[in-house]
Amino acid sequence: MNRRENLKLLFTGSVGTGLLLTGCSPEQQKLPAKDLLSGGTIGGRTEEEKQRDQNLLSETFFTDEERKKLNTLVDIILPKDDESPAASEVGVVDFMEFMMKDQPGNQVPMRGGLMWLDYEADEKFGKSFNELSESEVMTIVEEVAWPDKAKEEYSGAVHWFNLVRNLTCSGYFSTEAGWKYLGYVGNTPNAWDGVPQEVMDKHGVKLEEKYLPLYLKPEDRGTIIEWDDDANIIG
Repeated sequence: MNRRENLKLLFTGSVGTGLLLTGCSPEQQKLPAKDLLSGGTIGGRTEEEKQRDQNLLSETFFTDEERKKLNTLVDIILPKDDESPAASEVGVVDFMEFMMKDQPGNQVPMRGGLMWLDYEADEKFGKSFNELSESEVMTIVEEVAWPDKAKEEYSGAVHWFNLVRNLTCSGYFSTEAGWKYLGYVGNTPNAWDGVPQEVMDKHGVKLEEKYLPLYLKPEDRGTIIEWDDDANIIG
């Protein structure tokens, strides 16, 4: 099973809910991710909330170099496959940009971790992180991507990478591509025609004959019932 399948199982279960955007304090407001990525303020928000959103959207936190680092990392966490686009393609870094401003308590840890990437790249390969080859990048990522296997000296970097991974998944699975990947369809109209006959046969039960004429038939679905003055069904 690859990482993408692991994430699919995680975020379709109850465990995933507790991992999204960990570290949020109660006073830090969370906004609908779809609106964050598009810059919209729909959904009945107050004028104060709309103005706050616009103020945050007008600011810039990540530098171009930092965005390049993050695009590399988010595509390692959620790469492109035959079913879905890569995380960078659906604007996950834009989502992270907004969340850094919406939750400023994460700014120092995030920027510190991005600086650590360059330090580690220089220590190991004598160049900046954005200059590394794919295999060199993976050497650094593997040091922090698996908390149970990471060395003690990388504990701080592991905590930072967890933040990046959680934000990546939160952003990705808040997009249309993420919903489609999970097979999430939301509230959709449906119809129920009663217990299937084969199930009733299996359990040895059946509908009482005297009530059969009263049961709603599939072909009558959508028909409005009319009543007479004595509360009897007409027709």
